[in-house]
Parts: sequence; C-alpha cells; structure tokens
Amino acid sequence: MEYTFSNKISSLQPSAIREILKATADPEIIPLAAGNPAPDAFPVKEVQEIASKILKEEPITALQYSISEGYPKLRKTVSDWMKKRENIGKEFDDTLILSGATQVMDLVTKILCNEGDTVICEEPSFIGSLNCFRSYGCKLKGIPVESDGMDVNALETALKECDNVKFIYTIPNFQNPSGATMSLEKRERLYALAKEYNVIILEDNPYGDLRVTGKALPCIKSMDTDGIVIYAGSFSKILSPGLRVAYCIAPKQITAKMTVGKQAEDVHTACLNQMIVNEWLTNYDVDSHIEKIRGIYRKKLELMCSLIDEELGDFVEYVRPEGGLFVWCKLPDDVDMLDFVRRAVEKKVAVVPGNAFLMNDTDKTQYIRLNFSTPSDEGIIKGIKALGELSKEYK
Repeated sequence: MEYTFSNKISSLQPSAIREILKATADPEIIPLAAGNPAPDAFPVKEVQEIASKILKEEPITALQYSISEGYPKLRKTVSDWMKKRENIGKEFDDTLILSGATQVMDLVTKILCNEGDTVICEEPSFIGSLNCFRSYGCKLKGIPVESDGMDVNALETALKECDNVKFIYTIPNFQNPSGATMSLEKRERLYALAKEYNVIILEDNPYGDLRVTGKALPCIKSMDTDGIVIYAGSFSKILSPGLRVAYCIAPKQITAKMTVGKQAEDVHTACLNQMIVNEWLTNYDVDSHIEKIRGIYRKKLELMCSLIDEELGDFVEYVRPEGGLFVWCKLPDDVDMLDFVRRAVEKKVAVVPGNAFLMNDTDKTQYIRLNFSTPSDEGIIKGIKALGELSKEYK
C-alpha cells in the first residue's frame, strides 16, 4: 500500500541528533552527540524510597486518572519553589504540570499559531523545538546567537519586517547548542521589544540549574509585569528525564487553553511520576543535590575543555560555557563539516552536525556540538583524542 501523510508531518525530517544516536547503540561508540544527564547524577536511592512510600501509602491516587492541570500538590509546590528561587509568578499567572518541556512548546504553538504564522527563534536552536514549530506549519525566522545571547538588534529588525509573529523562542541560559548565556542587558531589551511589538516570549530554561561558574542572572519571566512571558521549566536535568515531568508558568488565559490542548494529547501527566517529584521537592535536600550535579558537570566541562585545548586547540574555535551540557565548536572554513562528522563516527565518536540546529538544515555551517555530560571521563578523553587525530588528517 502507498501511504500518504499530512502536510504537517511529511516535510519533517528525523531529528539529526536521534539519527546519530542510533550509532551509539554500538557500545564502542563514544557518545559526544548525546545530551543525557550523567549516570551518577541521578538520585536513584531517593527515588526508590519515594516510589515505595507512595505505592504503599497512596496507591490509588498514584494509579488513578487525575486532572489535566497537574497533581494539585505538585502545582503548589512548584509555584512556591519558583517564586522563592526565581521570583517567578504574578497574580495573573498559573502553573501547569506537563509531560516534558517539549509539551510546553507543542501546546504553546498549538494554541497560539495558525499555519503560516511566524515564530522567531535563536539561530542555532534546539532541534526538538524547531521541529515542533514546523509541525504546525509555522514559518521560522532565525536570529543569530552571539557570545552573550540573541542579537537583539537583528531581533528588532525582524519584529519590524516579519508578518504575524506569534512568539519569540529563547533559551537564555547555556543555550542549546551554542552554550551561550544571554546577558542581563539583552534580557531586558528582549522583554522591552516584545512588549513594544505586542509579541509573547517563550522562555525555555532546562539548563538554568546547571551553572558551574559565573553569576546567575534573573529569568526573563521574573521581569514579566505585562503577562507576555511563558516560562518552561523541567525536572529532566536535575532529577530524571525518564519521569517526563515539566512545568509551565504563564498567564491564566494561556494556561486555560493549554489545558484544553493537553486533554486532547495525553489527558494528564503520569500521576505516580508527579507524586515522586512532589515528594522529592518537599522532603529531600534538593539544593544539596543540585550542588552535587554542578560539581559533576564542572569537572566534566573542565576535562573536555582542557582536552579540546590540547588536542584541537589550533583546529577549532569555541567559547567556554558557564554551564549546561554542551560545547559548540567551529571547524576551519576549508573543512567539510559533514565529512568530519561521518569520519568521526568511523573513529567511533559521535558528534552532532551544526546544521541540525538551523532554521534550514540544508544551510552550510562549520559548527559541531559536543556533549560532556553523557560520556564517562574515560570516554571524554578517548573521544577528544580521536577527534584530535582526525583533525591531523585534514592538515
């Protein structure tokens, strides 16, 4: 039978990251292409204790249907937690619990955008979000990312020239894939421009707690006195990506429509998983755990950067990130980036080609993304040394 697919999905291509990750099924491949938390960053013992307690004391609540907005106790816990930590949440805001942060992107696009509307994105940006926006028939307008975040002058030009801009998508902390952190000045300018042009900001902050150096900056949502910022947070990087628990803090009119959209997707986020997160936030030392994770990633980032300097120092250019999970490396102009990626796999190292993160993934770029959280320290050493050997073949 010949199958015909919808216009919304037929133009989408498989995630380049996921395709490359297929190569990591080979145990000999060093996964510098991944973005998973380090195995020793999971609070396994605590989750085992929590799950056992919940299933013993509240099994029916954990196993039964629940409301679409999220487990009420967790909604309050997250609201209080974010108000205390980030000064996020005004009287006009509400909190939803969702099935991973990607569902925030999906529901926001679903409720705000019609086919042909424009979404302004940082370029490069996270492939998962870009594909989500594309799946609703949105036009993507890329704004270059500089060392201190989005080029806000280019953003202003885009806001003047583009039609039907529905929202601006940004990852201000340790941006994926560039690792850049948006400066305070640019955060304030971004908010002012969005207000001036009556455009919503979708602030995606999955890596904010993974700062390993430098001073923390206020979230854009903390500046929101006009109800124009939608904030996406997640427990994937500090607790567990497998639990698929994320949250959205946004104006109540928006969360109400997102709730209706969620009912058509998955009814509600898994109850047991929400209860695990709530118990962890309420009765365990979360701050101590986050400091532990930062220590793990600080060591891994330092190891990777020192090896890049030693093995690839005269071959690649990069800006050392202050946190997150990624290092964004620029290859020499005369090197075929895709050829480099293919030959790296032949040397048993997987990296992500930079074009995967562009608005048009057929555009040329010299960048590759490296991840330091997933591989072991030994894997980082072997992987960067292998890339160093590969670089000599181009010389």
